Amino acid sequence: MSGAPGGRRPTFPKLPVSVPAGERVLEEAVGARQRCANGGGSVPGTLLCTDRRLAFLPGQGPGSRGLLRSEDEVALPCIHKLVAASSFSKPKVLTATSTLKFIPEELAVFCRDFRLLHFHFPDNGLAPQAFRVANAITQAREAAAWLRDAAEGHDGWSCPGEAPPEEEREKEEEDEEEGLSTMLLFESLWDWEKELQRLGAVGWRVSAVNERFDMAPSLPQYLWVPSGLLDHDLKRTFAHFQERRVPRLCWHHPGGGDLLRAASFHPASEPGGEDMRCLETLLLGDRGPCVLADVAELPTLADIQLAHLRLRALCLPGAVAEEKWLSALEGTRWLDHVRTCLRKAVEVVSLLAGKRCSVVLQEPSDRDLNCLLASLVQLLGDPHARSLPGFQSLVQREWVAAGHPFPRRLGLLCRDTPREEAPVFLLFLDCTWQLLWQFPADFGFTEAFLLALHDSSFSPYFSTFRFSCQRQRGHSRMSRPPSQTYRPVGGWQDPGGHGRGPRSHTFPPVWAWEQRYTRQQREQFRNPMGPLAPAEPLAPGTPADPCLCRGPRLVLTLAKGSLCPHPLPWWSRPPHRVSPSESQGTQGGLLGTCHPPPGLLLPCTAAPCIRLWHRCYLRGLPQEQQRGRLAPSLAGLAEELQLLQDRLRAWTLRRPH
Repeated sequence: MSGAPGGRRPTFPKLPVSVPAGERVLEEAVGARQRCANGGGSVPGTLLCTDRRLAFLPGQGPGSRGLLRSEDEVALPCIHKLVAASSFSKPKVLTATSTLKFIPEELAVFCRDFRLLHFHFPDNGLAPQAFRVANAITQAREAAAWLRDAAEGHDGWSCPGEAPPEEEREKEEEDEEEGLSTMLLFESLWDWEKELQRLGAVGWRVSAVNERFDMAPSLPQYLWVPSGLLDHDLKRTFAHFQERRVPRLCWHHPGGGDLLRAASFHPASEPGGEDMRCLETLLLGDRGPCVLADVAELPTLADIQLAHLRLRALCLPGAVAEEKWLSALEGTRWLDHVRTCLRKAVEVVSLLAGKRCSVVLQEPSDRDLNCLLASLVQLLGDPHARSLPGFQSLVQREWVAAGHPFPRRLGLLCRDTPREEAPVFLLFLDCTWQLLWQFPADFGFTEAFLLALHDSSFSPYFSTFRFSCQRQRGHSRMSRPPSQTYRPVGGWQDPGGHGRGPRSHTFPPVWAWEQRYTRQQREQFRNPMGPLAPAEPLAPGTPADPCLCRGPRLVLTLAKGSLCPHPLPWWSRPPHRVSPSESQGTQGGLLGTCHPPPGLLLPCTAAPCIRLWHRCYLRGLPQEQQRGRLAPSLAGLAEELQLLQDRLRAWTLRRPH
């Protein structure tokens, strides 16, 4: 199994390589070299393939113990393609069924997070190691079924290894407590009550009706529902929505606007008189008119997946001629989807800021585009969501607790459900980057933070992306004895008599950045240009239009920036039908009548203002090819100018005198 001299295997930092049931090193190549991304040569080190990931230890030999940098490792599910190359043979894409018939001189690892890693093996006796490592990576990718087991409620990680030193353990735990103490995970009743109090949402309460997940398995345990609706009456409403995902509050604007999210109405439901009363209390209450904003104008899951695949293919070296690159980028439609999502979020937040009404985001499943749209609306309207702990809490509430199926949408279960892949969360991160680029002084985090979150979405070490709902996440914790805890680069750990108690969760959330990033790297997550003081509450919005306040039972739809009357499905007879007098003046142009209050961001969604996330998508290209693609800033313009000058100088030298 080992290619190291003398049979010695390098010690994977904090990895129990000697434990048979833990993470195992399959093969390693001591003396391999990794090409630097900036074109600055290569660095020597040790290339290891385990049954969980591929890792490179730069400048380290057997027996060394150092920090495994996040940029030097890639989880097996994140590997999109593996190519072996030799000077005596054509490059070959390695699959589980392919046979490698030559000694590879170089391995190119194409990652699904747009990274491109190059490893080459000098001619110094590394030929057997290179051959075995290449085959080990291929077979390990095929055999990595641990995440499929995790999604079904089983656990593919087991067996505690050697615990790190006590001083190191205490330091990591202090860092984790510091990072997680200022954010909310929304796994307890206290978290939901604290956030509801911060929002100042009068007329709402925290309901534990789904505490056992018996009402809606994919919903969180706790919901924000109207105070006047008892749990006994609330139970009547679940059956009338698809996947039993009822409307519930997700944000409250100080001006009186409430943002709710829900699944579509169940087509086969026929609510009786008592059920109608409960449904109307849930949707309308005493909050004035209700606006239904469905996601029909947003890209479908298939559109998002196709655009992302085209974008990833375009950002590979030699994908298209340079003079056709920008037109090919437009052809992917990825930036079109970013623009559409931002435009829809602007419409919703403008309505909430200027009108005293309720906006209900409706999607058939309420688990994909509703997550994206609800998060964007809060980023635009709530300064707290733009702080680092506030953004992390936002993702926890609107994505993790709300039941977004991360494994399927990120393609981590693509062998079982290939048609369900659609990186909706990555599209949300791109939309967030657009806001960060347009309003850099309004955010408390940086592009480095978004990039770390983007790359971590393909990592198997965190509970955030391993499960599809809170119920699955809870079952995973129950399957592990409470005396053991998990560390991303150390496997399962048994306290073994240490004074500290066990961790509260089996797998740590992705927000435990100290597990993969140094203190210096984590300091780059915070924006020094961002707001220094805590975010102030939003100012109340403008008074509601009289025409909207006249009809407390008025229901409208938001489509293409206009409001149109739209009766609820069970309003098939008077007096529930919307009258013409109630709907007068609601058609067209209603969103542009308000003056945005302080703290509200209204980004430009015109085509030139939507940029390509250069640092994320183009990092797999050589440094000289990254320059000149786009100019997102003055520094980018300077790079383009330098590139043109270099080309002109080269052309001048080549032309005949």
